[in-house]
Amino acid sequence: MVHEHSSGDRLSRSSYVEHEVHDDTVLRLAPRLAYFAGVARHEHVTRAAQEMGVPQSTLSRAIVRLEDDLGVALFARRGRTVSLTPAGRTFLASVERALAEVERAADSVRADADPGAGRVAFGFLHTMGSETVPSLIRAFRADHPRVRFTLVQNYGEAMIERLRAGELDLCLTSPVPDAPDLVARRLDEQRLRLVVPDDHRLASRKRVRLAEAAEETFVTLEPGYGLRRITDDLCAQAGFTPRVAFEGEEAETLRGLVAAGLGVALLPPPAVARPGVVELTVTAPRAAREIGLAWLDGHPDTPPVAAFKRFLLSRRGALLP
Repeated sequence: MVHEHSSGDRLSRSSYVEHEVHDDTVLRLAPRLAYFAGVARHEHVTRAAQEMGVPQSTLSRAIVRLEDDLGVALFARRGRTVSLTPAGRTFLASVERALAEVERAADSVRADADPGAGRVAFGFLHTMGSETVPSLIRAFRADHPRVRFTLVQNYGEAMIERLRAGELDLCLTSPVPDAPDLVARRLDEQRLRLVVPDDHRLASRKRVRLAEAAEETFVTLEPGYGLRRITDDLCAQAGFTPRVAFEGEEAETLRGLVAAGLGVALLPPPAVARPGVVELTVTAPRAAREIGLAWLDGHPDTPPVAAFKRFLLSRRGALLP
């Protein structure tokens, strides 16, 4: 056992050293690659130095050090004129690809940050996709017509994870998150309704206490969805645990299943009234969900993200159609 543990340590240390050597090589080579490509392009040190705006001596030393680090001659020299060796031509092909990729990446991030035509990565709840978010983007683009959006429609916890991973700039979610690494602002409140089939015993009512549905079967969103947590909490406040017949991902799917008689559901108002169901106001407990805007604390905003954030915050209390 001792021998196996010792061998493992040696392998781990070897792997670590190889990684460390690789990182050190990259750090030493990277600053000199553009110099190498410039000299290769002109095949003349003086002209390359003039084009790149660096002293000829600096350029010459950089090339010598690059060759020393690689242990390979990249140029054959004839005075100030140089020509690539076979190894230099092989190296140049990879260097040009690497530099072109860096240039494309730089162009991309500059384009995304452009105040007038940049990009906003915006996440929102499934239940906000049919009407709320399209109307928000339409209103924002009236003054920012060229701003581009990357849109992600998902449940709250998944969006928060993508926010933390840097994949989203902003997300519209519920419940409003409370976490030390996030900033969240409450924007609006949405009343929830008890949705029942149109031939249900409660269908003739306009208002209902949630406790009156204690014996009903519920159709709900899957665990992890904010609306599911709110449903479970409201039922607990009403004194019961809901019996769940189906767990889904879309509120409108649940509405359809209610119309089919599979159960009842607590849902936000629909964008368009659906036949086959009746939507009842819940008087007790107070059934509502807060809608909030969240972003990563300390994360700097590009100009288009800052503009869209200001726009959304200005809609506090008037977010929902």
